[in-house]
Amino acid sequence: MIHHYSISVQDTKNVSEVLAELFGGTITRFGPNPNSYIVWLGDEYGSAIELHPAGTEMYPDAGENQANFRHDPSQSNFSATHAAISINRTREAIYKVAKTQGWKALDLSRGGFNVIEFWIENSVMIEFLTPDMTNDYLSATKDYIKSTS
Repeated sequence: MIHHYSISVQDTKNVSEVLAELFGGTITRFGPNPNSYIVWLGDEYGSAIELHPAGTEMYPDAGENQANFRHDPSQSNFSATHAAISINRTREAIYKVAKTQGWKALDLSRGGFNVIEFWIENSVMIEFLTPDMTNDYLSATKDYIKSTS
């Protein structure tokens, strides 16, 4: 079970508001890193997405304290880091939000299931799965796991 994941974006406040709208979630500040937010998705697992300013790097403490944060202004806005997240929204609702923000969104096949590539600020991807896409994903992954066992 994944409970949260973190991404770096240009406008942490706007992105947190957009994601909270899409998921019907709530927003809190992320105390350890300035201008960072957490969008709580409101499910029974405490699922959340942390939003950090672009260029944020997390690194281990030299002692026994929690991770530290620093900023690297030369860091690219692109990353291989992404997540596939089930969302209780229609394709139309997701596309409407993308269009309002000027962000790219595409319905694409991943083999036995489809996802919507939702490009936050046109640089960070989340693969959204609508309820029907989620059912197809679960079926396809169960079949794949059985075939490789």
